[in-house]
Amino acid sequence: MSDGYPYRESFKAHLRLEKSLAGNSIDGYLADVTKLFQFLNMAYPSIQPSSVTMNHIREFLFWLNGIGLGARSQARIISGIKSYFRFLVMENLLEESPASLIETPRLPRNLPEVLSAEQIGEMIAAIDLSGKQGHRNKAVIEVMYGCGLRVSELISLRDRRAHV
Repeated sequence: MSDGYPYRESFKAHLRLEKSLAGNSIDGYLADVTKLFQFLNMAYPSIQPSSVTMNHIREFLFWLNGIGLGARSQARIISGIKSYFRFLVMENLLEESPASLIETPRLPRNLPEVLSAEQIGEMIAAIDLSGKQGHRNKAVIEVMYGCGLRVSELISLRDRRAHV
């Protein structure tokens, strides 16, 4: 296992070619699976993927929790591990994934910050209306806040007059 763990290079090629992941994402997945096998090799030297059980993965996750790794980081690592074992099943290197029943931690959903009506009024009042861009900016802000749009939704709006 000089390259970290069995089938590492094949998994890397799969992530790049089949999943079309970006380089940083690929590096993250590889690092996550490397962490698992480094942990397992301490207790079970030269363990192979075919010997890994759900309990082994749970031991690893318990250890991650014990070192204070946050829920978001744990969820990302679990995703990488699940992807690796799904790849091994898809390649007929394993019959079933030991990670298939592992659940990711529940992540808190953050609510977006919202400006008050007074703050929106101050923002609109601060717009220089002496040029076309000022009137455009005022309209953009009024549409966005009047309709409750996210910035991503606002920028996806199209002028329908061009199609009439």
